[in-house]
Amino acid sequence: MADVTLRKVIKRYDEVEAVRGIDLDIADHEFVVLVGPSGCGKSTTLRMIAGLEDITDGDIMIGGDLVNDVPPKDRDIAMVFQNYALYPHMTVAENMSFGLRLKHYPKAEIKTRVDEAARMLDIAELIDRKPKQLSGGQRQRVAMGRAIVRNPKVFLFDEPLSNLDAKLRVQMRIEIKKVHQKVRTTTVYVTHDQVEAMTLADRVVVMNKGRIEQIGTPNDLYHKPATRFVAGFIGSPAMNFLPCRLEDAGGKLNIRLTDRIAFPLPPARAARYQGVARNEKLLLGLRPEHIAEAKAHPEPGVEPFDTVLDVIEPMGMETLVYFILEGVEVCGRVTPNAGARAGGPLRLAVDLNNMHLLNEVTGAVI
Repeated sequence: MADVTLRKVIKRYDEVEAVRGIDLDIADHEFVVLVGPSGCGKSTTLRMIAGLEDITDGDIMIGGDLVNDVPPKDRDIAMVFQNYALYPHMTVAENMSFGLRLKHYPKAEIKTRVDEAARMLDIAELIDRKPKQLSGGQRQRVAMGRAIVRNPKVFLFDEPLSNLDAKLRVQMRIEIKKVHQKVRTTTVYVTHDQVEAMTLADRVVVMNKGRIEQIGTPNDLYHKPATRFVAGFIGSPAMNFLPCRLEDAGGKLNIRLTDRIAFPLPPARAARYQGVARNEKLLLGLRPEHIAEAKAHPEPGVEPFDTVLDVIEPMGMETLVYFILEGVEVCGRVTPNAGARAGGPLRLAVDLNNMHLLNEVTGAVI
């Protein structure tokens, strides 16, 4: 078993609390991604799991064993760093086998493990080259190979793709996912890139200011965020947040955005929000794909309105449109042939079946 457990883990630097009493359970074979903005505590958490940072308080267990005072070399973990950390004077094979040679593994077993990892990562033909003869993506593969040959209990990745260009990042994301599907080793991966988190993870841990905001599958975090922070951080472009209030109108529940724009809520949503105080400060959360061009025969819960576009961004398969509503910039997604043009009018529609209602003061999703 190679599950990883954190209990009330705290990391304090003098008076600054970088990690604030987090609890986390990572199952055997699971791929978990820690994601959040700079300074949220995700890399510090990873380094505490690795043993590279001492914990101030709490417990960390790997495979059921308490490792608070166990040195990194004895934790049976392998780490892949952002800067590759390859020895420049060693060949690919020597870099990959270095840890095994330190532990005096038999030469035949070392060769078998290195050859297998090189084949898996498609770097078999580079085995005799030195790091300076490799591209960034190839160096990252070597760093991954060095971790794989050790056959550890846990893989730890510390923003491994941040030094690569955009196209190579996509390729390496796919490679990392393929490797995990083959090796099935428990993996903890840190990134600030929410696209990486969504595409790689079995579960995503969203961190903010040293705390865990929410843990869930990529789909859960995208469609059922618990807080404004999670709703705004996951998804690109980000979710729109519009000040609003609920009002009763003719026996129905409306959501009012401006003096001239109010929409009746679909029955399921109206029932859900019936108990919300009418004077409560609220935010309407809508993802850009739920603000699209109006259709002649809209589905129930899809409400049209007219606006004037401020900016458009053609993306090929879709066009992002931006407009201002009560001083707030709003983003929608329309088809390329919707007739969107900067400064021009466009009839859009909001899909209230996929709306989120948030408390403006606490940021909690209702």
